[in-house]
Amino acid sequence: MSLKKLFAKSKEEPKANPTTTKKGKEAEDFAAKFLEKENFTIIERNYFSKFGEIDIIAKKDGVLHFIEVKSGENFEPIFNLTKTKLERIQKTIHCYLKSNTTSYCIDGLILHKQEVGYKIDFYENLTMF
Repeated sequence: MSLKKLFAKSKEEPKANPTTTKKGKEAEDFAAKFLEKENFTIIERNYFSKFGEIDIIAKKDGVLHFIEVKSGENFEPIFNLTKTKLERIQKTIHCYLKSNTTSYCIDGLILHKQEVGYKIDFYENLTMF
């Protein structure tokens, strides 16, 4: 049976692996603390729309930052910030902003798992080109 048929019958979304979900939450918690130390105000976490999710929405100096958090242990997590992912984020941002016009940017916060904590790479104002 195809996944499409399976989920059409059950009306349920596939569940994420609990270990992956736990690691993702841990990474997002770490990222939020980092951003607060960098004088960002966290507005919202895990904003969902029909197009996707934004991990963290924060504000600094009057600019909204839509932040995608990626983490990994055995690979370079930045490679998961694909063009397709950025396009989904852009569509989700439009849902969030609706008709409000405000300055914003898309940021990527990459966490490299260490024995204790993470090494952080923070990329502000990502573009799709």
